[in-house]
Amino acid sequence: MTEENNDKIDIKSMNYDEVKEYVKSINEKPFRAKQLYEWIHKNLVLSFDEMTNLSKDFRVKLDKSCTIEGARVIKRQTSADGTSKFLMRLSDGNTVESVLMKYKHGNSVCISTQVGCRMGCRFCASTVGGLIRSLKTSEMLDQIYEIQRITGERVSNVILMGIGEPLDNYDNVVRFIRMLSDENGLNVSQRNITLSTCGLVDRLRKLVDEHLTITIAISLHAPNDELRKEMMPIANKYTIAEIMDACRYYIEKTGRRITFEYSMVEGKNDTKECAMQLVNLLRGMNCHVNLIPLNPVEGRMGKRSKGADIQGFKLVLEKNHINVTIRREMGSDIDAACGQLRNKNKGGKMHEGEF
Repeated sequence: MTEENNDKIDIKSMNYDEVKEYVKSINEKPFRAKQLYEWIHKNLVLSFDEMTNLSKDFRVKLDKSCTIEGARVIKRQTSADGTSKFLMRLSDGNTVESVLMKYKHGNSVCISTQVGCRMGCRFCASTVGGLIRSLKTSEMLDQIYEIQRITGERVSNVILMGIGEPLDNYDNVVRFIRMLSDENGLNVSQRNITLSTCGLVDRLRKLVDEHLTITIAISLHAPNDELRKEMMPIANKYTIAEIMDACRYYIEKTGRRITFEYSMVEGKNDTKECAMQLVNLLRGMNCHVNLIPLNPVEGRMGKRSKGADIQGFKLVLEKNHINVTIRREMGSDIDAACGQLRNKNKGGKMHEGEF
């Protein structure tokens, strides 16, 4: 059970069993717990007053002791391709970003897990300004809830690939995954949830032991340790060999394919030599490589690789039987790269009246 600074209970971060215990502790009838939980996590209400099948006394009691605050949209940009970028304000004035992508198979939402990031990847806008704090479970859930409230459309796929390193906010992220997939809430299948990490090996192994059925994506971006250290400071702590061992552990335990993300930086990691090193690294592994044309970020590393070089890199992988795709660009006209919109709005903190 988590609490706000004003001593109100953050009831949206409580799982179903915790809500049942809380309802019991305040001498309410047990069946009220299911009603309360569904109002928050299925009906997505913003106030206790909207919970019309709860008694007025119960609602007053809840309002005095609990909060269902989370994240609220303060800015939306919509791309020509239908992608929407949302800037969301948290209760303390900090902001995070979420992206809605529409596909034939359903709506996907990419959410943030932290305000800022301390991983320091040289090509990423999310790390500008460092880490401010991790998000509560309620703040991660509400990024999805807000988008469903605004669009009136169900979100069927969720990607933890926005601002922040999910495994740096481990406990809240695991709680989020379990609550998002709870049949008493939105009931999003864990198989439709993807978690992207730069490779915090100890926590990655711990995550595998949680027995979740989510998809793991590794932000690799380089085929050897020397180059990866130039691009990603976390490489000074964990070697690629250690990450590969953890990936094989995931594949062995889950039987699922793992994804490797590879941002293409001109003249840095896009050579045919790099492609062959990547082939040798991944050969025989049940994996998929997602080549990502680099989004330009002011003051960050490098330019995106030329189209011909990306295609050439892809061809080397394909010829060596590595499953590979080039990420389809969506929302490039609306600052859709992680952290770009937030950075344009006063370092990530906005208050009412400033947008």
